[in-house]
Amino acid sequence: MFARIRALIDRLHEVQEVNALSDRDLDDLGMTRDQVLDFLRMPQDINDRVTAMGAIFGLSQVELKRDHALWVEILSTCGHCADRSACAKFLAKGDQARATEATFCGNRGAFADLRTYAA
Repeated sequence: MFARIRALIDRLHEVQEVNALSDRDLDDLGMTRDQVLDFLRMPQDINDRVTAMGAIFGLSQVELKRDHALWVEILSTCGHCADRSACAKFLAKGDQARATEATFCGNRGAFADLRTYAA
């Protein structure tokens, strides 16, 4: 119970910090205030999930992050995904996972496009 209360307090402080950001700070981040607040609500493993899924599609972390706006869009899509359990099972396959099997992934089109661009 204490951990949940502590997490709530931490979250409130994070929201206050985001609300204190200036427009210039947000421009430097390349995100809107709403996008930053949205990311605060996302599960903490989003970056790891996207990076792991991107690797299955043959993309390095550098390739994934090359286009900042697209990276934010991919993270957002993953963060709002309703198929987290399917994703977790798929990623648990490790080296056995194949991109063609990731039909549930809302980012599969973006990953395929990035792979074509990276090639």
